[in-house]
Amino acid sequence: MTPLQEIEDLLARVAMADRTAFSRLYDRVSAKLFGVCIRVLDDRAEAEEVLQEVFVTIWNKADSYRVNGLSPMTWLITIARNRAVDRRRARKLPPAPIETVDLMPDRSPGPEDQAVARSESKRIVACLDELPRARAHLVRRAYLDGDSYADLALATGVNLNTIRTWLRRSLISLRECLSR
Repeated sequence: MTPLQEIEDLLARVAMADRTAFSRLYDRVSAKLFGVCIRVLDDRAEAEEVLQEVFVTIWNKADSYRVNGLSPMTWLITIARNRAVDRRRARKLPPAPIETVDLMPDRSPGPEDQAVARSESKRIVACLDELPRARAHLVRRAYLDGDSYADLALATGVNLNTIRTWLRRSLISLRECLSR
C-alpha cells in the first residue's frame, strides 16, 4: 500500500469514527500540516492552535473527503492552509518572545519525516517549475504566503476572475504532475 493509499484508508476509517485510525493519521501527517501552518502564520504557538483546529475539522469532515476529487494530502493541506490563512487574517500577532520559544519542547519532525518532506518538496518544486513562471509565483503567493485572490488581482492588475481561473488551472496542472 502506498503512503497516499494508506492516508485514504485512514480517512475512510476516520469517517466511521475510528479513533485508532485518527491517531495513526495524526502521526502520519501532522508534521507536514504543522509545516503548512507555521509557514503561513510564522508563529509556532498560533500554528499549534491552528493544527488542533485542523484535526477537529478532519474528524468532523472526513466523510466529505471523496466528494471533492482531490488527493488525500491535497485535501488535508488545503484544510490546514485555509485555517492558517483565516487565523492570519483574523489576528495580527507579534512574534513570540525568544525566551518562550527556547522553553518550548522540540516537536520538529525526525530524520525520516524530514527525508520524506524533502523528497515531496522536491516533487512539488519540480511540478511548480513546469508552470509558467508568473503562474507559479501566483500559486506560491496564494497557497503558501496566504495572499487572497483579491490581493493578487490588485498586485498584478489582472481581473479577479482571471486570477481565479489561472490558479484553478495551475492547481489542476500541479495535481496532474504530482500524480505521475
